[in-house]
Amino acid sequence: MGDSRGCDDGIGRAVVASAPNAIVALDRDQTVLSWNAAAERLFGWTAAELLGRRAPMVPEELTAEHNAVLERVRTGGQVSLRTRRFRRDGTLLDVRVDTSALRSSAGALLGYVSVYHLARDDESAHDEAARRAQLVRRLTDVVADINAERELPAVLDRIAASLTELTGADAGGFVLIEGDRLRLVATHRLPDSMRGSTADLRSSLVGKLLRTGRTVMLETGEQAALDELIWSRLPGLHTIALGLAAVGGRPYGALYALFAKRKASHLELELLELLAGHAGIAAGNAMAYQEAVWQRAHERAVFDASADGIAVLDEKGRVTQWNPAAAGLTGRTAADVIGGPPPFPLPEPGDKLTLQLASGAWLEVLCAEIVETGETVVDFRDITRAKELEEAKDLFLATTSHELRTPITVVRGFAGTLDARWDSMTDAERRAAVHTIAERARSLGQLMDHLLLGSRAGAGELTLRIEALDMGALIRAATLGLPVLSDLHRVEVDVASDLPPVSGDALATDIVLGQLLENAFKYSPDGGLIRVAAWREGDRVVVVVDDEGVGIAPASRERVFERFVQVDAGDRRRFGGVGLGLYIVRSLARAQGGEVTAHENAGGGTRMRLSLPIADTPSAHT
Repeated sequence: MGDSRGCDDGIGRAVVASAPNAIVALDRDQTVLSWNAAAERLFGWTAAELLGRRAPMVPEELTAEHNAVLERVRTGGQVSLRTRRFRRDGTLLDVRVDTSALRSSAGALLGYVSVYHLARDDESAHDEAARRAQLVRRLTDVVADINAERELPAVLDRIAASLTELTGADAGGFVLIEGDRLRLVATHRLPDSMRGSTADLRSSLVGKLLRTGRTVMLETGEQAALDELIWSRLPGLHTIALGLAAVGGRPYGALYALFAKRKASHLELELLELLAGHAGIAAGNAMAYQEAVWQRAHERAVFDASADGIAVLDEKGRVTQWNPAAAGLTGRTAADVIGGPPPFPLPEPGDKLTLQLASGAWLEVLCAEIVETGETVVDFRDITRAKELEEAKDLFLATTSHELRTPITVVRGFAGTLDARWDSMTDAERRAAVHTIAERARSLGQLMDHLLLGSRAGAGELTLRIEALDMGALIRAATLGLPVLSDLHRVEVDVASDLPPVSGDALATDIVLGQLLENAFKYSPDGGLIRVAAWREGDRVVVVVDDEGVGIAPASRERVFERFVQVDAGDRRRFGGVGLGLYIVRSLARAQGGEVTAHENAGGGTRMRLSLPIADTPSAHT
């Protein structure tokens, strides 16, 4: 323990001794306890001269201020102020001093610690930060300017010009990497005759930069023979800063800044690195644009076959082309829209806009300008299902939490009651509590089964055993005992006497029948007739479950078979559930070669129709 404390003390003394700022420690009588090397350099007195004495560094007129600071520190807090202090030679220094209390581990005041540095250092740092902020704002403008260009040569020329503006370089340029060669393709403040010059990549500075694995590099005349380089025709050239530009994750070229009159600093290197990164993006965008122009002859086939809606607008914003997908997404034919504005607002070029049509469909719209023709290409796609699924998933999570919370709360409550009051409860009360726990545990298990089946169905991982089944027997087993479940409902079963066996999985079919019957009861809360019928229809056996309940709107009769969908949010709150039942039903039916659909019941309510292949037909799954 003593060795550890001594080590910590030694480290503390080393930190103070090597600190770049002057650190002075005083006792409660303002006698110097510590005077580090930086204090010696700043004020001129050595530690040997001042230790154990008062430092004669506070001007007389500032004594009251100094004492007030120590008093404030003594009562708690830290004080930072700009003031003046004497040097040993009698000159006054403009300093910034931060003073805090020196206390024991028990909190007793031992003295004071002050950290000094010249006030002009603050001003210099402030000036540096202001310059950096100004350059970053200008870089933002430059990047926007570069990205506005579409032609690759113009993009590279603008990059070279922007480089000299931002870094203060005397000249600059851009070299392309072409296999094992470099080619100078853009220059600024250099002779035009240099354009097109080539050099060996491996022996060049760009090759050296690639080998380092870095993205920027600074080379001076002391490090490299700059006069041998293809861009060396700049009188007085002494420093070259290089920044690597990548397109698609691969080195594409290098941006370089030439310094002949001024020096390059770390700030210039940072700006060069940022600009080189944006240069790669801008060059990649320009290349992609040029490739699109070169592929103009093939656009018509892509235009017509695209699943996205595509429109072309003239310079006045009038539609000149409208592909088949655009007509399908909006319900507006080409004849309806050509010659007028598009039937929805447009984003700014390069931006994305999400909007909803009057039909309820959601579109994601993008557009780009074709500078050569003044036209605008608009691309839009239907994201209705994605938005609905996103909303449905959010609702699913909320609903599932609710569905789980209720039985868990009941189980926890009754289990706690049994634990706390077992001896005071009657046998009948204990049995009732255990029965309730068992029923709630069963409902939890059923919910977990639904979630697991829904997950497997979504992943296409349902495993079934297909064999010949007696559908009549399955229906009678599924409906056995149903009449006694509700005083409000009547159950009728009508199975054709000549019903042939079906091809399917017994467990899966039982789950399908059970879910359809459960829904019939749940969604007819006011009671009524629930009718189950089965008959042969061609090479299929058809089973229908009719109820006289709330029904399903025509527009929702397909959506109810999607995951997490349950007609609408209002019904979900009323009837409960997580919206997986009918999704599982359809998945299991289709896995057996069958189908299930929703229809309107002639007597009001809903008819669910299940069809499965007859066991001896070619369509049966084996």
